[in-house]
Amino acid sequence: MRVTSYWGFLRSLVIYYRPTKRSQWLKFYKNTLPKNSLVFDIGAHVGSKTRSMRNAGAKVVALEPQQPFAGFLKKTLPSDVVFIEAAAGENEAEAQMSVSTKHPTVSSLREDFVSSAGSAPGFKKVKWDQKQLVRITTVDSLISQYGLPNYIKIDVEGFELEVLKGLSHSVELISFEVLAGFPKLAIEVLDRVSQLGEYEFNLVIGEKAIFSWQQWQEKKVVANWIGNQSPSSKSADLFARKVSN
Repeated sequence: MRVTSYWGFLRSLVIYYRPTKRSQWLKFYKNTLPKNSLVFDIGAHVGSKTRSMRNAGAKVVALEPQQPFAGFLKKTLPSDVVFIEAAAGENEAEAQMSVSTKHPTVSSLREDFVSSAGSAPGFKKVKWDQKQLVRITTVDSLISQYGLPNYIKIDVEGFELEVLKGLSHSVELISFEVLAGFPKLAIEVLDRVSQLGEYEFNLVIGEKAIFSWQQWQEKKVVANWIGNQSPSSKSADLFARKVSN
């Protein structure tokens, strides 16, 4: 492990394992997920949210391809969490991940995301200085092995659309990261979710672990919100909840 990746790894642990944040996310998942939920955590990173969902009573299948995080999760996650050292995408394959050793949270499998991110606010100091060959599976493949999940959490730095192209089922709850500097990508992902079924939407800004809107909104409201964001706005997780007929 290079020194820079070591410090990037430690930095992530410090940021995401803060006790206050973990307790906030635990409360959030207890209030959001049905009891005994099956959850797919696509892009588990250091596993903080995997653990919070598991502690909230969910059965979690966690995916993380990037080292040293995958090795850490393999050794430290509770035995009742299914861990898979892989990414998720449109097809079963292998691909080169662009890795930022100093800022590993923004490592990505999407080349055009990496090539355009350098000019986006919040990314100007980021350098993708390594490559890592990773295995890619599909969400449909996970479903065939573990069943239809109640919730899919996606945090994959620009690769969200490819993850959802590998899903052909309507799922009760899906979340994905929205980066203000990439509105076109966010709209494409929003459109893909809407192809899977009828959904309503809500937001969690940054790491606040609370929904921003009192009422869940329809797609056009979310699309307008995305279009009106400043490029320097904080990232958000967009939650899509299936509308009951």
